[in-house]
Amino acid sequence: MPLTTTPDTLPTSTGAAILNLLLPHHRTTDRAHASAEAFPQQLGQITEFVRAGAPIAFTLPGFPCKSPNPAKVLGHLPDMGERLSLTFLNTLCTEIERVYPPGARMTICSDGHIFGDLIGVPDGHIDAYADELRLLIGQLDLSRLSVFDLRDVLGDLPHDAKRAHVHGRYAPPLDALRTEIRADDHALALYRGITRFLVEDTADHRGTRSALQRACRQRAYGVIQRSRAWGDLIADHHPHAVRLSIHPQPVGAPKFGIRLLDAPDAWTTPWHSAALRRTDGTWTLMPRDKAAQWGRVIESDGRPSHFEQV
Repeated sequence: MPLTTTPDTLPTSTGAAILNLLLPHHRTTDRAHASAEAFPQQLGQITEFVRAGAPIAFTLPGFPCKSPNPAKVLGHLPDMGERLSLTFLNTLCTEIERVYPPGARMTICSDGHIFGDLIGVPDGHIDAYADELRLLIGQLDLSRLSVFDLRDVLGDLPHDAKRAHVHGRYAPPLDALRTEIRADDHALALYRGITRFLVEDTADHRGTRSALQRACRQRAYGVIQRSRAWGDLIADHHPHAVRLSIHPQPVGAPKFGIRLLDAPDAWTTPWHSAALRRTDGTWTLMPRDKAAQWGRVIESDGRPSHFEQV
């Protein structure tokens, strides 16, 4: 929907107030605190929504599927980690309504099918995960959230055909990506982070560790290609939305990194970990095998949900 503007003397200050609600949750490896003015792209986008008197649209690529490594997660369906994260995102939108009555809407762009073949997760598990996200949003009355995935774009095409279509239309050339990763520190950090996840998520490798690392380094390029392609597809379908990211982002980057839950590692997400409820009532994320050392499994609806510290 193209945004039309009306005269308003306060759009920039309102935009800054909205961005200030996001800043405490900024997922970044930068140590210095930054003000709203350090994010000119996001501030400009939010201000345009304010000028138009329209709800602010956010897109968040993520919530793809659970890690295939059973040492990291409790199963292949969303659990307490996703419930808490979705609730947090919906609450963030309601907080925006207090400073800007039209509020905000957030589209969760579930990207599991984009690289499911590269990370070793069956497409059936990915569909089940996204369907459960939609169910949770309804059950928890998270009315400011919605889910968008490849089924919304390419319908019932076979999954491999969907991946090939998106890759062919949007993915950057491999040589250009390699050059960028060699030259750009942020791109290199992302590449290393994804390589680490691929190594950690491979639970059934029978060869040497060095062979696994070599294979994961190659697959990491493919994951980044597909991720970039997914981002460009989202931009085509949600052209005015403010782009959030579950990956750490430097201050002032085109994407705003958002931390979903407390975790000791800035890269940790609910789909690569299990949720642990501490004795003081707070929550954190950690690999399943580590959480099991801290607490006991709690079930919900007949399946494991999270750990509770004992």
